[in-house]
Amino acid sequence: MAKAKTAFVCNDCGADYSKWQGQCQECRAWNTLAEIRIGAATSSSQRKATTARGGFAGSTAAVQRLQDIDLVALPRFSSGFDELDRVLGGGLVPGSAILIGGHPGAGKSTLLLQTLCHLARSRSALYVTGEESPQQIAMRAVRLGLPAESLQLMAETDIDAIMGAAEQHKPELLVVDSIQVVHSAEVTSAPGSVSQVRECAAMLTRLAKQTGTVLILVGHVTKEGSLAGPKVLEHMIDCSIMLEGEQDSRFRILRGHKNRFGAVNELGIFAMTDTGLREVKNPSAIFLDRSEEAAPGTTVMVVWEGTRPLLVEIQALVDDSSLGNPRRVAVGFEQNRLAMLLAVLHRHGGIQVGDQDVFANVVGGVRVLETSADLALLIAIVSSLRNRVLSRDLVVFGEVGLSGEIRPVPSGQERLAEAAKHGFKRAIVPRANAPKNAVAGIEVVPVTRLDEALAAVLD
Repeated sequence: MAKAKTAFVCNDCGADYSKWQGQCQECRAWNTLAEIRIGAATSSSQRKATTARGGFAGSTAAVQRLQDIDLVALPRFSSGFDELDRVLGGGLVPGSAILIGGHPGAGKSTLLLQTLCHLARSRSALYVTGEESPQQIAMRAVRLGLPAESLQLMAETDIDAIMGAAEQHKPELLVVDSIQVVHSAEVTSAPGSVSQVRECAAMLTRLAKQTGTVLILVGHVTKEGSLAGPKVLEHMIDCSIMLEGEQDSRFRILRGHKNRFGAVNELGIFAMTDTGLREVKNPSAIFLDRSEEAAPGTTVMVVWEGTRPLLVEIQALVDDSSLGNPRRVAVGFEQNRLAMLLAVLHRHGGIQVGDQDVFANVVGGVRVLETSADLALLIAIVSSLRNRVLSRDLVVFGEVGLSGEIRPVPSGQERLAEAAKHGFKRAIVPRANAPKNAVAGIEVVPVTRLDEALAAVLD
């Protein structure tokens, strides 16, 4: 018998090596190489037999011209949660593979159990748990008051048993919680290793593509917050979403990172209650839960998440530094962008904070990724530095360039309409975003330079 070949693959970037080493030469990460077993090359007869059985996505693909492909709308169906449907691009697509991750206790299993219990009344659904017993799942369903008469439950970690149950019951929805504990007897490594996760995920994805089953895999996350396991896992699936939320907060944010059937910048907001996760229909209201007493260093900005605007409160604190190197701390913002904006504030705004500690925070645990928050952040910093209280009916948005210009942002009209709907009376926006027709109930102040914006607010 030929000796089995092995290779060492990096868990972070997927690079492979012939022998183990401490550091990956591609991504420079330490202690990320794991051993995998390489199967023997298949013969021509074996390849013919495999081709006869069909390809990865079903039957053997035929060669055809691009213009001859029939464009049929994807038959989506709702998950029962509008916020989840929004992140998925409009609903669940038959034959799709979805990977959901999140920190322990974020509510991944609760969200999926709620979804499947309600969908099982009209569609066949199978929930495979590998980390909890059936009694634990049943107790959670009773505590949440979920309809449990139609959902099929299975406690199993062997991939062959899971595949057999799926082929027998033919569910329209299949949830595997979680992919890190599923193992195959044909792979010698331990459950959760690179080879086990890759092979089991490939088998389940192939099953979903061939049978039209909606496959939902639950994945663990590392201490850095990224999905654990080989990077190839994220390439196999069609949609990757993360359920985020602090342990001391009752709100959970569902964010898409990859979606082959829709946009990846959508955001879903949930609230964790004693009866499970509940949708937040008006997320701007929870992010604007402001204190009754106005304080310096606080302003409101309008960010665009997916297809809707969100009003978010931003806080800044500027204080004398007792250190030789003043601190720059940003929670919810990019750290490097904060340092860049402080340099622009000094050069083009004439305000020096080089000897001050600067702290910036986005209220509610939201992560602001777009540049429309630049102007609001600088105005909050100057407000804290000068101990000036800003008007509570003021809203600000705009990108700040390195030369001090205020650059326009997308969907300016919709942002102003959202601010007016929540009772804001004054808005400072880039001149290019100034509406041609006045927005009812709100005064728009267009600006082109940073010094103009600071003068309009603080002078």
